[in-house]
Amino acid sequence: MAAMAEGKVFAVLGHPIAHSLSPVIHTVAYASLGLPHVYRAIDVPTAAELVAVLDELRSGALGGVNVTLPHKRAVLDHADEVDSSAIEPGAANVLCRGEDGRLRAYNTDADALADDIAALAPDASRKRAMVIGGGGAGVAAVAACKRLGFKLIAVTSRSWARSENVETSPSAEQVRRMGALPLPWPGPGEPAPDSFASQALRLQWWDLARGASLVVQATSAGMLGKDPGESVRDVVPWDDLGSDAFAYDVVYTPRMTPFLHAAASRGIQAEGGLGMLVRQAARSIVLWTGQEPPLDVMRRAAEGALDRGGHTV
Repeated sequence: MAAMAEGKVFAVLGHPIAHSLSPVIHTVAYASLGLPHVYRAIDVPTAAELVAVLDELRSGALGGVNVTLPHKRAVLDHADEVDSSAIEPGAANVLCRGEDGRLRAYNTDADALADDIAALAPDASRKRAMVIGGGGAGVAAVAACKRLGFKLIAVTSRSWARSENVETSPSAEQVRRMGALPLPWPGPGEPAPDSFASQALRLQWWDLARGASLVVQATSAGMLGKDPGESVRDVVPWDDLGSDAFAYDVVYTPRMTPFLHAAASRGIQAEGGLGMLVRQAARSIVLWTGQEPPLDVMRRAAEGALDRGGHTV
């Protein structure tokens, strides 16, 4: 008879974290695999508390951790090794512990998003992708689009109100280094352009978006308790997208955001971000255990938790 696997404690670190879906998703995954592991959500409001929890990981009290906001960038400073998946986005969402206590950082967000888009829209062309959002999710979306083979990737952000913001913003420089084209925010209600170049760059977003085959909404706009989603919805020329266009919103609660509603009302295939969440969790489990968990079981558990309410991240 095979020996029973030793039970380990895994966790997600973030702040706030009480309503995380990750414990639900991981718990059902370990049960399906017949593993005795447990998974906790640990609130980590400060940098000092992050260091304390990572010391627990180094000691073996924790078997591995996921990392969410606001610590995805900070954990790189505490890792002994950084996998290539975390170098380009400059952020990590998984930490693994070696037998010697050394910590290795990974980022599974981009691969999870790429896998979800590929599964949902396998026949979409890979010519032009538009990404809304210059934060961590936006950077992950750029990396996902690169892995999917998109020839042109344009990015805009609500924080890039003028062309000068695009020239000086660290996040704009980051997506530029990744090979994407950062453009000023084209939405209504922003300050009037202060130069012809600024206006031309705004128009470039609209020109490129027309005929795009993928639009990724990679901000928290539209999420329960966050900014309304109309601002990101209104920078998409919905009636002029490509015939095979696919729209993806990283937000998954509520199920129907203004962005997704705009796509669906025009017959455009669209999907929320729950699949990305499940897939990045699955990749974490593979890194920690070497076993592939059942995506369908994890997805159903996540959907059930959302239907019962109370889970938002």
